[in-house]
Amino acid sequence: MCGIVGYVGPKQASNILVDGLRRMEYRGYDSAGIAIINGNGVKIRKAAGKLSALVEKLKFDTPSGTVGVGHTRWATHGAPTTPNAHPHLDQSGRIAIIHNGIIENAGTIKKALLARGHCFKSETDTEVLAHLIGEYYVDNLEEAVAGALWDVEGAYGIAVVCSEEPNTVVAARHGSPLLVGVGDGEYFVASDASAILEHTRSVVYLDDGEMVVLKRDGYRVRNLTETHLEKPVNQIEWDLATIERGGFAHFMLKEIFEQPESLTNTLRGHLLEEEGTARVRGLNLSDEELKRFDRIVITACGTSWHAGLIGEYIIEELARIPVEVEYASEFRYRNPVLDDRCLVIAISQSGETADTLAAIREGKRRGARTVGLVNVVGSTIAREVDGGLYLRAGPEIGVASTKAFNSQVAALAMVALRMARLRNLSVLHGRELIHALQALPDQIRQILDRAPDVERLAQKYHQASNILYLGRGVNFPVALEGALKLKEISYIHAEGYPAAEMKHGPIALIDQNMPVIFVAPRDAVYSKIVSNVEEVKARKGRVIALVTEGDAEIAKLAEETFPLPKTHDLLTPILASVPLQLLSYYVAVLRGCNVDQPRNLAKSVTVE
Repeated sequence: MCGIVGYVGPKQASNILVDGLRRMEYRGYDSAGIAIINGNGVKIRKAAGKLSALVEKLKFDTPSGTVGVGHTRWATHGAPTTPNAHPHLDQSGRIAIIHNGIIENAGTIKKALLARGHCFKSETDTEVLAHLIGEYYVDNLEEAVAGALWDVEGAYGIAVVCSEEPNTVVAARHGSPLLVGVGDGEYFVASDASAILEHTRSVVYLDDGEMVVLKRDGYRVRNLTETHLEKPVNQIEWDLATIERGGFAHFMLKEIFEQPESLTNTLRGHLLEEEGTARVRGLNLSDEELKRFDRIVITACGTSWHAGLIGEYIIEELARIPVEVEYASEFRYRNPVLDDRCLVIAISQSGETADTLAAIREGKRRGARTVGLVNVVGSTIAREVDGGLYLRAGPEIGVASTKAFNSQVAALAMVALRMARLRNLSVLHGRELIHALQALPDQIRQILDRAPDVERLAQKYHQASNILYLGRGVNFPVALEGALKLKEISYIHAEGYPAAEMKHGPIALIDQNMPVIFVAPRDAVYSKIVSNVEEVKARKGRVIALVTEGDAEIAKLAEETFPLPKTHDLLTPILASVPLQLLSYYVAVLRGCNVDQPRNLAKSVTVE
């Protein structure tokens, strides 16, 4: 959620912090602030709204100093106002803290602090933690932070500075991501590697319950019980250019157009054409173990959940194994039935989604094997699962996921292919799926070449108040995903439904003002979806259809059609999602929405 960056070194901290926050603004953009230590106390500057509001303030009043912390906020406790913006000070004004997460017992702690004479200036749980650290402080910031953290419940990623220790930053995590950047005579802490990539590619990932103390002469990692920890230094593979817009108007548009390359990277090295199967060594499961599973549970949130639904169709069709797809936010609260013959697959772009992380921990506690499909190397989910596949889609900055979604579906298809070949799928059918997977990047390029056609559609329908998305079978989740994308970034109300379910309620909404988008390839249920199109037409609905190239039947019924290249029926969702992503993007732009930073949303949801 929130963006955290801290710095200790020889350079002026303010510019480094602001540049880092700019690269992380997708994690939170309700407010922003910095705290600088310069020998004359703690200097805090913060502002409500986008980072630009803070930048404007700093033009006239930039504090000097070579140690500091910075924060962009996604509001949880308290409205997005300047008093609620981070950093927050303790009662004495000596200690400043920035925080990502939620302190669940903040109310109880605050009540006790109020009884001891503390006064609070914000509505946040973070200020409560600052005051608590202040109470523990006796000439040692490191021990004060550790002492306070024993008292708190909930999730946190924090960075703390103190005017009494002007060369020190103390940071800690539990449930919210943090990493240490190791530079040349300078050290960083951040919630995302993008914040520090300009300065170093060497990072140390912190795990839950760990702290780091940064000083000018080095860093030290420990846990709350003072045990010193040796942690490996990892190298970030991608460079700064990959997190720049590269001439595109928005990150989302750039990431949509990156899909031929990102999908190629996801598939690279996994497809074994001669054997008609996929190499999935990262799962850390032998063929015998893969054959032993008699049930799969996929758990995820949002767009990743939609990818999981598509995975359910693919795995059940190919491998004939029953699959359940669970909202991660509900999974651990409903007493799920799991055992050692169940495989739990967790899907998360960031690898830090709090609900999904809790779900895999619950799965492991109940004896299931867990694997993760994540995009961020070194993320918490990637470290905690028994095995998994990295998507290798590259950094995704736009809040609305696009390229990661299709990489997730492709990864699920490869897992399904491996399991199916171990059971019942012939080598010929395996090769057929591999050929279709290999063709996808070029087919997506063909779709992207027709982006102006989608833009013209957006111009025609961008003033709609409601839009219905319909699909059948494996394309029903595509309808859900298309509707979600439109809601996320254009704020138009949209719903996705199985096309056959339309007549059980949603058909009441259809009139001459209702655009209805059908995902209607020529597949096994084609004749059925043609009937559904007829039902909409009979009620004067405005039909827009994604069809297989050369389809003339639906073209006679629809006001608009967009042709999709022919592919394997189970892979149609990957192609169909691309024009729907473009449509959402162009509609949002025409409506004047902030595409990369939609209201109330953040990229990595690290709170429950």
